[in-house]
Amino acid sequence: MKYVEGFVCAVPAANKEAYRKHALGAAKLLKEFGVSRMVECWGDDVPDGKVTDFRGAVKAKDGEVVVFSWFEYPSKEVRDTVMKKMMEDPRMKDMGKDMPFDGMRMIYGGFVPIVDE
Repeated sequence: MKYVEGFVCAVPAANKEAYRKHALGAAKLLKEFGVSRMVECWGDDVPDGKVTDFRGAVKAKDGEVVVFSWFEYPSKEVRDTVMKKMMEDPRMKDMGKDMPFDGMRMIYGGFVPIVDE
């Protein structure tokens, strides 16, 4: 069964192109490691909520855009293997030094699909 890992982060609007390039570079490595699909989405219609919302979840500041992304894996076992490879690969460590956003405010989690139409 497929496995999905989702991410939400806040990116300075001025860093949109830098983020896109960063994501493209990451996608090449992640696919090499075993990710079957990676999608990055730039916030376009992300409303403020009354109780909670995406902006609040990542403590987005003025001038920042919420980015929603996900990785698909063939299975959770593949995801676990990919995570191990990521943590050990020096290219990922180098990429982490120049992230065009504050990774400390990123939220993420792994999910088992229950509907996939």
